[in-house]
Amino acid sequence: MVAHVRGRLTTDPLNFEDIIADIRKGEIKIPKFQRPFVWKEDQAIKLVDSIARGYPVGSVLLWRTADKLNSERELGTFQLPQTDEMTPTKYVLDGQQRITVVYSSFGAAPTDPGFKPVYDLRNETFHVGTDALQIHHFPLRYVYRTTDLLNFRTALQTLDDREVLQERLDALIGAITGYRIPVVELRDLTVEEVCPIFERINSSGTRLSTFDLIAAATWSKTFDLAAHAEGIASELAPKGFDGISNETILKCISVVLIESVKKEDVLRIRELGEQRISDATNRTKEALRKAIDLLQKEFSIQAMSFLPYEAHMICLTKVFSEVKSLEAAQLKRLRQWFWLTSFSEHFRGASEAFVTSSSREAVNWIVKGEGECARFGRAPTAANLIDTKFHFRAAVVKAYVIALAKAKPRNITNGATVDLVECLSSYNAKQFHHIFPQAWLKRENKKNIDSLANICMLAAAENLAVSDTPATEYIPKAIAGHGVDVDDVFFANLMPSTTELDYSAVDYETFLKKRGEKIATHIGKLCEG
Repeated sequence: MVAHVRGRLTTDPLNFEDIIADIRKGEIKIPKFQRPFVWKEDQAIKLVDSIARGYPVGSVLLWRTADKLNSERELGTFQLPQTDEMTPTKYVLDGQQRITVVYSSFGAAPTDPGFKPVYDLRNETFHVGTDALQIHHFPLRYVYRTTDLLNFRTALQTLDDREVLQERLDALIGAITGYRIPVVELRDLTVEEVCPIFERINSSGTRLSTFDLIAAATWSKTFDLAAHAEGIASELAPKGFDGISNETILKCISVVLIESVKKEDVLRIRELGEQRISDATNRTKEALRKAIDLLQKEFSIQAMSFLPYEAHMICLTKVFSEVKSLEAAQLKRLRQWFWLTSFSEHFRGASEAFVTSSSREAVNWIVKGEGECARFGRAPTAANLIDTKFHFRAAVVKAYVIALAKAKPRNITNGATVDLVECLSSYNAKQFHHIFPQAWLKRENKKNIDSLANICMLAAAENLAVSDTPATEYIPKAIAGHGVDVDDVFFANLMPSTTELDYSAVDYETFLKKRGEKIATHIGKLCEG
């Protein structure tokens, strides 16, 4: 049966004065897993204008709980007061940006920093306040401040059009103080119950980060998971490995600690206590370091963006949490596992449950040699490779790029060794070259232009120099320049040798077929370990 929270929520609309009062008392706070305030001034002005016109501006979702999270303690630029352990806190799950604008507009002191909207009573428009305000410019921060409001009304009496301006001021204040915003309040729900609600309402925007939720739920004065994750990331940074996220780090910690990355299990690790989590974090740090060393040494991978699947990092972390180093036979099995799972798209669309079971399978096969490697998939055929388009987001394409790197490629134009660290640190399309140029193939109405079998690594400058020159022109010139090294250069690019193909006259389809066979043979050997 699907659980519901109908009996534990209220849907009462509140006026801004009540919301501001709760913020000032520290009863409304921003949880750690919320993103920072990001609205620009024009967005904030539109919200204030909508309020003045009585337009609906959406609802606010609050989570009322006695469990203290590691709240941000800041609402935009405003410091929020601490509350005692007995006072329930209302954490903002949805509507942070709007609440921040409301507080900055109507609740903050006139001298406080932040967004300060002003209403021009003559032009009937809103703008951001400055120090040089004219008498008919009404600062919205005066709305709930009696003395400031009376002083402003008195100043208005000195103007010739005071009656009109006074009428507009009254209408504005009435619109703001009479506005009631829908507030949905969830009461006494657990973290597990709040998680899917937050994820659902944010499905079209910034999704809930399980890491941030766990970091908030496990935080104490002596333990901060976010700080540990940042420490891991910073220690890995000197290795040149870029892009590993806090979410991935949390999954690695979880698979080391409880052998699961399923969200419902991950959410419960906070119950295991600070010491166990801290110990697992340290073990994970060391295991991740070894995993990254291996990815760089064995597969030339320099960044997460080139790793076919996040699951590879999770499984490798689990492996290195159980063994300090790999023997030759274990390393061979690891290579088999990596290449087969990559090219067979073993983890494509994998659920958290599948990744969880796969981590144990990886340990059993790589460390213990149990089972058969065939269950991880099979090597691609030449036809598979020819029919696959080069689209870098695809895991099989990333695997193909890594496989090219294993051949130690050289520029087909000048024979220079390709800088793999540069190529495999951050994706740059100019480092990957259509051997038969795209523009030429389009002019010739050729199909399968972006086939993997038509892609090689090439330094950006050389790529630019080739441009759309037909392959039957620039490749023969390169062959002449390579001299006795020509076969080595072509071998390093998994290209048929000059004795197999006449590059001055070869047609595109024949080239794809022949190179596809070369690549398939190379990958087949990789998949054998």
